[in-house]
Amino acid sequence: MKLILNSIFLVFSGIAAFLAWSSRGGKVDYNADVKPILNKHCIGCHGGVKKAGNVSFLFEEEMYKPGKSGKIAVIKGDPKHSEMIRRILSDDPDERMPKDGAPLADNEIDILKKWIDQGAEWGVHWAYGRVEEPEIPSLRSWRNLFGLLGNDKKWAQNEIDYFVLDKLREKKLDHNTDAEREILIRRLSLDLTGLPPGEDEVKAFVADPSPGAYEKLVDRLLSSPAFGERWAAMWMDLARYADTKGYERDASRVIWKYRDYVIDAFNKDKPFDQFTIEQLAGDLLRGNDGVPTDEQLIATAFHRNTMNNDEGGTEDEEFRVAAIIDRVNATWEVWHGTTFGCVQCHSHTYDPIRHDEYYRYMAFFNNTRDEDVTSETPTLRHYKAGDSLQAAALRDWVGRYDTKQAAEVYRFLKVTEPKVNSHDFALGPRSTLLDSKYLGIQHKGSAMGPSLTFTGKERMLITVGTGKEGAKMKFYTDSTRAVKVAEIDVPKTGSTWRDSLLVIKIPALSGRHSLFVEVEHPKAPEDWVSFKWIAFQEPFPGGAEGEEKEKEYAGLLSRRVLNTPVMWEGEGDLFRKTQVFERGNWLVKGDVVNPSVPALFDQLPADYPANRLGLARWMVSRDNPLTSRVIVNRFWEQLFGLGIVETLEDFGSQGAPPTHRELLDWLSVRLMEDYGWSTKKLLKIIVMSATYRQSSETTAEKNNSDPDNRWLSRGPRVRLGAEQVRDQALAASGLLSHKMHGPSVMPPQPDGIWLSPYNGEKWVVSEGEDKYRRALYTYWKRTAPYPSMTTFDAPSREFCQSRRIRTNTPLQALVTLNDPVYMEAAERLAKKMCGSSKMLDDQLSQGYYALTFKKVSPEKL
Repeated sequence: MKLILNSIFLVFSGIAAFLAWSSRGGKVDYNADVKPILNKHCIGCHGGVKKAGNVSFLFEEEMYKPGKSGKIAVIKGDPKHSEMIRRILSDDPDERMPKDGAPLADNEIDILKKWIDQGAEWGVHWAYGRVEEPEIPSLRSWRNLFGLLGNDKKWAQNEIDYFVLDKLREKKLDHNTDAEREILIRRLSLDLTGLPPGEDEVKAFVADPSPGAYEKLVDRLLSSPAFGERWAAMWMDLARYADTKGYERDASRVIWKYRDYVIDAFNKDKPFDQFTIEQLAGDLLRGNDGVPTDEQLIATAFHRNTMNNDEGGTEDEEFRVAAIIDRVNATWEVWHGTTFGCVQCHSHTYDPIRHDEYYRYMAFFNNTRDEDVTSETPTLRHYKAGDSLQAAALRDWVGRYDTKQAAEVYRFLKVTEPKVNSHDFALGPRSTLLDSKYLGIQHKGSAMGPSLTFTGKERMLITVGTGKEGAKMKFYTDSTRAVKVAEIDVPKTGSTWRDSLLVIKIPALSGRHSLFVEVEHPKAPEDWVSFKWIAFQEPFPGGAEGEEKEKEYAGLLSRRVLNTPVMWEGEGDLFRKTQVFERGNWLVKGDVVNPSVPALFDQLPADYPANRLGLARWMVSRDNPLTSRVIVNRFWEQLFGLGIVETLEDFGSQGAPPTHRELLDWLSVRLMEDYGWSTKKLLKIIVMSATYRQSSETTAEKNNSDPDNRWLSRGPRVRLGAEQVRDQALAASGLLSHKMHGPSVMPPQPDGIWLSPYNGEKWVVSEGEDKYRRALYTYWKRTAPYPSMTTFDAPSREFCQSRRIRTNTPLQALVTLNDPVYMEAAERLAKKMCGSSKMLDDQLSQGYYALTFKKVSPEKL
């Protein structure tokens, strides 16, 4: 019977293979067959960077147009008269293409001829097409139909395994059996929590033969607080998180609440679509009070992790633009998985994205209020509990009169926006930008502010200060010959760099005016009067009671509080127009453009706002072809060491092709449609698969046919990241602190690493358990990252980085032998080993087991 079934199977397999061949029927596929040839031989001169002879093979409509010669490169259905083919076949060296390159191979020419003859159909690159659910291979398998899957079907634990088996059969490879349980629990614990399991946990799992033991282990690890810390560590590279601003000064930045937000988001299994929207546009979300929550605002610090240049003599606008460009490029790398930075200067070299489309996309981000100022405004002000209650009460009081004004008051209390930063004033006589950041004016000096709408604004808020008494500031509309807006006595703050907040009544004005300001300081004519920002607002309602409430308002705004840099959208007078930068030069501006996504993709739905919120919603919509694929691939790479698409940062036509494309799409559909964007559910189905549980042992055959384990013929064996190496040493020794959240810590590091000549900051070694916290909490200085972690391939985090390089150098061994943390961990582990037994062999065996969960062999002992 089995012989008959096998015969039938072979017959049907032959028929199926013939049908597959004939269905393609020699049909040339643009993406699979033609595009690689064009990228290899043609795009360099006829693409997005160069269009020699006014011919481009990058954009569909341009391929079929006449070139400079008047001839058409590709005439559909007519290879004989297509100029491309004529030039490729020409014997004339001045005409033959590629002009200075090697000639095309005969089979490549045949493919191009056949493609044109068949109608020269254009094709969309696989990653830019809609994610459709593929059929599970087991359901379409002839072997399954006739019951011949046998042991393979018994081995498979879920649908992932059928996709993997399908590819293994294609590559003539076999899968491995399950890893030993000690290895499996260690692998799983390190992958899901970043920490090794405890000895008792290992022994309990090994001793539990029940069918559900493994799933219980998975669920427990997914619920562990350490889970969020492990996956937040991955996200920090993408968010380019650091505790300093970068560039030469590299001064400290207080942004650790963003890191804690990410930890909590993973632990709470915040849906990834919500996680995305909050990070890209949390400031544009609105609650019942018309204001985003603190959590939503903190999330936007994802894009405030850009570098900030505090160095004197720098142009703030130049570095504001640099930050916006970094945000655009990071967004594309993290969520679109496509190289986009090159489009800043020219059309994409290999993918159909035009130069101007970069700036249309940049327009989504160009209206944020940050301007490379030292104070890093806008920032979320973290009030103490009592002040927070007072702020809410003030909002509610104003809301009794006007809910719209109440929301504006509450927003200003939280982020002090909208306002005008003083460096936006045009300098007049005896005025300057102090430290290139804040406006300073001396006696008889003046400056002119930008044009602002004054209608309905009868209050002026200003932060101002000076070192000596007797200074006055006068404000006018447009010039001293126009309307006088206000005159104030500048408070003596003891220093030009210290300021005080003033709330001043101004006359009712209408229309737009520039604000002219001048200073009189006859007692100290060389002393600088400085101010950081100025804002105009409606007066509080409620008459005399309202005036008292305004004093409360000013008092709250004057509080010295913890601040977290956040995003905030500029509107009205603060709206920026976006222009194309010619060849990427921010000083040479071209056409004005409006926000949109590249024409390669479906555009934002009509009911989506044309801002970051609309963009974020589009990115996580069901029709977006990239986000789900990119995120699934990113998590897969963390578990297996290689992504289904190896180039995590490049899903474009020059990126690595997917090894298991159907599996990638199947998981992407599951993530969006079944899992509600739950990353825990995604991770669970992956680690529950037999593919993940395989032994990582290999054979000579597999080393030859699958050296990098691309086809998943064995289990993953991935080197630990820098954070995990350190955390494992602390955990195994018993030193590790499980304390979560809070400001970054400074564990011991070698002298001479920390150099901050400009700002006087020092590395002060943390005390108590803070010395032994997880590496995620280590203070990260961009110009001098924690040395032991950079030795183990951690990046500087100046820019977004999707993949860490994996190196194996002598320096890594030296770190584990000489770094103070590893030395202390080794000492503590040695004490534990000595305390376990009086016999040396037993002590060594116990230490070996504590580190590897394997019994040491007599030979090794």
